[in-house]
Amino acid sequence: MAAVRRKFGDEYQAVGPAAVGGRRERQRFVDKNGRCNVQHGNLGGESSRYLSDLFTTLVDLKWRWNLLIFLLTYTVAWLVMASMWWGIAYLRGDLHRAHDDTYSPCVANVYNFPSAFLFFIETEATIGYGYRYITDKCPEGIILFLFQSILGSIVDAFLIGCMFIKMSQPKKRAETLMFSRAAVVSQRDGKLTLMFRVGNLRNSHMVSAQIRCKLIKSRQTPEGEFLPLDQCELDVGFGTGADQLFLVSPLTICHEINSKSPFFCLSQRSLRSEQFEIVVILEGIVETTGMTCQARTSYTEDEVLWGHRFLPVMSLEDGFFRVDYSQFHATFEVPTPPYSVKEQEENLSLSSSWNSPVDNKSRKEKVCSLDCIDIAEEKNKLPFKLQKISSRKEDLPKRVLRMSSSNTGKTCSTGDLLNIQEMSSMSNGEDGDDRIQLKALKMNAEA
Repeated sequence: MAAVRRKFGDEYQAVGPAAVGGRRERQRFVDKNGRCNVQHGNLGGESSRYLSDLFTTLVDLKWRWNLLIFLLTYTVAWLVMASMWWGIAYLRGDLHRAHDDTYSPCVANVYNFPSAFLFFIETEATIGYGYRYITDKCPEGIILFLFQSILGSIVDAFLIGCMFIKMSQPKKRAETLMFSRAAVVSQRDGKLTLMFRVGNLRNSHMVSAQIRCKLIKSRQTPEGEFLPLDQCELDVGFGTGADQLFLVSPLTICHEINSKSPFFCLSQRSLRSEQFEIVVILEGIVETTGMTCQARTSYTEDEVLWGHRFLPVMSLEDGFFRVDYSQFHATFEVPTPPYSVKEQEENLSLSSSWNSPVDNKSRKEKVCSLDCIDIAEEKNKLPFKLQKISSRKEDLPKRVLRMSSSNTGKTCSTGDLLNIQEMSSMSNGEDGDDRIQLKALKMNAEA
């Protein structure tokens, strides 16, 4: 597990030679031009599956390999068929009696291998010069001629069809579909939104254009399972139909960051330490050919600009709208809260709870109860002597009440009061507590 995390975690971010600033180049899952950086290895016996779908395998090959296979196939087929015609002429003895006017050969005017090769080319390409031709005295030549026609049709259909499909592939149509170099995060309609821009350089439209976004990020499940390059869907308007594009002018694609978004806890500060990649997939039908086209790009965390917005590119001219593609990638800064949506919602709920008049009474009661609890806890934390003094102060009202309700004769005499005063002056340890007791005794005496 640690090896997998190290391979797909650290190396996913830092691959290649060290940069000047100490940060190495980021390994992308999908390049900016849409190429996926995935290689399949250790297939073992599964390599034979490529031969079962030979046509698709040839179409997926690069052009140089396609041209090489095209030339080799025709060259080998021509040489083999020419050798068969030369072999028939050799076995029948036509090569030695080619110039005998009384002899009827299998193929007229074929007396060596170059002439047999030329006869095959003329037949295969349906040139028909008329100098070399097959006669009715050669049944084996007629059978070979039928086999040549069938085999030639199969080879032509396979190779020419492969080249035609490869030339008409809509991959090059994706070259005229543009994506902005960076994505931005800013406020739109009062909500924090992730945005990027897409445009079409051709006048021909993309029919039924649809856009999708995937978040590529490694994560670990609560059970401890590590998921390298986990894919998560980003909502770009699937429920509202905003993902269906009318792509005649550059459009800004928006992903609203809310509680259901993977970027719910993303802030400007945490963006610097995050490791993720946003893969954008644009699909549509090419209007001129009717074939499905797909364009891809990606944005890493370094290409997401916080607090930016795209410059407008549309302007109204005399009778038409003009698109300025020189400002297609340009952005400018706008005031944007640096906090995540989660933090903003928590602050908003906290401020609303403090400002609510209904909860003031309950809040005050909670505060008072908490204060009482804090006082009790602080009292328990006092030293023993201070706890004793405080307990004596708490018992003071009870003692005063008990003394006031006792027999007044014992305390009403002036001598007892003087004795109490003398005792109070002699006791230096008793301070405020004794003075309160004397005051109470004097009040009882006056009464």
